[in-house]
Amino acid sequence: MEIRFRGIFLACLVAVLVSPLQVHAQSNPIEPEPLRREISEANIDTENVEVGLMIGVISIEDFSSSMIVGARLAYHINENFFIEADYAQAEAGQTSYELLSGGAPLLTDEERNYRYYNLGLGYSLNGETFVTNSWVINSATYFVLGAGSTEFAGDEHFTVTLGAGYRLLLSDYFSLRVELKDHLFNSELIGEEKTTHNIQYGVGATFFF
Repeated sequence: MEIRFRGIFLACLVAVLVSPLQVHAQSNPIEPEPLRREISEANIDTENVEVGLMIGVISIEDFSSSMIVGARLAYHINENFFIEADYAQAEAGQTSYELLSGGAPLLTDEERNYRYYNLGLGYSLNGETFVTNSWVINSATYFVLGAGSTEFAGDEHFTVTLGAGYRLLLSDYFSLRVELKDHLFNSELIGEEKTTHNIQYGVGATFFF
C-alpha cells in the first residue's frame, strides 16, 4: 500500500510541474525567423519617353559588313508595350564581284550611303538580373516589329524590320541595351529582284525623360 501511495504521489507531482511548461509552450510557440536580404534595385523612372544612341555593325546583303550609327526615340505605353522610331546610317563596302574582278565599281560613293528610318511596335518581357546577392538590376527582353524606308544605291525601298534585344536598367533614368535586327526589302541591284536580309548587331545607351 505504501509503495502504491508513493507512485500516486510522484505522478501527481510530475503533473503539477509539467502542466505550466505545456501552457507556456502553447502560449508562446517558437517560430523561425527568416533572414531577409537588403536588395538594391533600380526602378524605371516615372517618365515614359526614352531617347538614345546606337552603334553597331550591319551586314548589307551582297556587300561587306559596315559600321552603323543611329538614334532612337521611344514612348512606353505601359509596362509591356512601346512604340519606337529609329534612324541610322552606314556606308556599304564592296561586293564580292567588285573585289574579285577589279573592274569598275558597281556604285558611286554617294550611292553607297545606306540610310533607314522606321517606326515600330515593341513588346517587353520584364525581369531581373542578379549581379550579386544584394544587387539586382531590372532587365527586359523585348521584340520589335516595324516598317519604314531604306535609302540605298540611289533608290528608296519599303522596309520591314524584325528585331529582338535585351535591356539593363542601370538607374532610374539610364539603360544599356544590346539588340539584333533584320531589315528586309526587295532589291534587284545584283541580278533578279529578291528580298534582301540586312542583319544589324548593335549596342545602345538610352535615357528616360
